[in-house]
This record gives sequence, C-alpha cells and structure tokens, in this order.
Amino acid sequence: MTIPSSRAANYAEFCEKLAAEHQALPKRLAQTARYLLSHPDEVAFGTTSSIAEAAGVQPSTLIRFAKANGFDGFSELQTLFREKLRYRDQSYLTRLGAIDANASDPVKTILTGFIAAGQQSLEALSRELDVEQFEAAVELLGKAETIYLVGRRRAFPPLVQLRYAFAKLGLRSEICGSSIGIDTDLLTFARPADAAIIISFAPYSDQALEADKQLCGQQVPVLAITDTLLSPIVANSAARILLNESDFAGFRTSAAAMTLVMALSVAIAEKRRLRSSVETDK
Repeated sequence: MTIPSSRAANYAEFCEKLAAEHQALPKRLAQTARYLLSHPDEVAFGTTSSIAEAAGVQPSTLIRFAKANGFDGFSELQTLFREKLRYRDQSYLTRLGAIDANASDPVKTILTGFIAAGQQSLEALSRELDVEQFEAAVELLGKAETIYLVGRRRAFPPLVQLRYAFAKLGLRSEICGSSIGIDTDLLTFARPADAAIIISFAPYSDQALEADKQLCGQQVPVLAITDTLLSPIVANSAARILLNESDFAGFRTSAAAMTLVMALSVAIAEKRRLRSSVETDK
C-alpha cells in the first residue's frame, strides 16, 4: 500500500515533488506520473476514464495516484492542471485586459512585472541548476562533430540563439525547427559522432518527441533541456538540464533559457579550445 504524502499547493510544487519521488514510485504510479506531466491539457479537461485509457492504466490507478499525493480524489488533483492552464488558455487580448483592469499605470506594471519574472527565472536557475549535468552536457557537445538543434514554440528562440552563437564560435550546427517541413530529413544525417540538443517544455511538442525517438534510433546522443525529470525527452538523453521560467500575467519569459544556452555555447567552445591546445602540445 502506498503511503500518502503531503499535498502540493500548486502545479510547480507538484512537478518538483514528483521529480524528487518518482524513482520510488511503483511501476503503474510512475507510468501515471509520466503521462500526467506530458499531457497537461488532457489531464485538465479529460474524464477519469479517458485519461486512464490514454495513460494505459485503470481508472482506479488514477484515484490511487491522487490519494498517494495527498488529494481526496482525482478530480481534486485536476484542479492543479486547470489552474496551470488558466492563463495560457486565455487570448493575449484577455490577458492584456486583465493587466489594464488591475493597474493604475499599466505600462509601468508590465515593465516591472516582466523584470521581476525574469529575475525570478534567473534566481531559480542559479539555485537549482545541476552543475554536474551541465558539465556532462559540455563534455558531450564538446566532442560532437555536428550539433543538431531541435525545438518548437517557446523553445525555438533559444535554438536560434544557440545557432547564432555556435556560428560565431566556429562550432558546426544544424537547426531543425524550420517551417519548410524537412526536419526529419535533416536528422537522418545525424550520426553517433554527432550530438543533438532538444529543448521542450510542457505541453511537449509532437515534433520534439518524434525527433527524440528518431535520434535514439540512430544512436545519436542527446542533451535534453526541459522542465522536469518526468519529461518524455529525459528517458533517452545522455545529459539533461532542467529549468522553469516564471511568468507575468500568463506571459512566460525566456530569461533562464537564453542565459543557459549562452553559457552552454561558450563553455563548449572553451572545452574545444582547451582540448585542441592539449593536442597541439603533444
């Protein structure tokens, strides 16, 4: 019998709790956890039966999972997912209207709100970054012949920054996130001597998951940059870096991700410079 643990107050706390405890979960509960965090929209608005069928478990397993996490039932757990999506599901005009309605000086409120959100994102990155995993990522990418870059939606801007920085630093890379629809074709050129960076945050894009599967089949090592250990792109990764961005009125910043990829690109270039210097001295 699973002993109930303390109840998370919000979605972010729930993710942190699962990340810390998922290795100790029974097989079916771990399977449930992975599905819930990979499909927040379906969890927020689906029925117990439809979610259980999609997750490949019995409805009773969802209820057991919820109670093991301190909730009275599964519907109570769903409220965390609905709250997470509350701002995201609003149109941009609705979000702007909410800011205007609650602020005496909307322009100043927006500016200070985003600055505060960016600062919170960076503080969390500084506090929670796994330095060993960062170093493992630098080691992995530092010896790659070509670095393939994969991401969609809000994960795309960090990819563009990586591509720009790699080009300036003399590192060969290929961005696989364009609108021309040949991403799969580009990835077929990836080999075990190469490496890939996949950036994806919940709700995880189908393209990122498909790329992860393809790269795994081609035995290409992957750095996963994502938001939780239960992210579907973590399982096959050779290294992983976790980060979460703060938001202002439902508009999420990219402060942590942009800072991380700049540090990553420079660290990789320095790793290659040092390796080249050692080889030259031999």
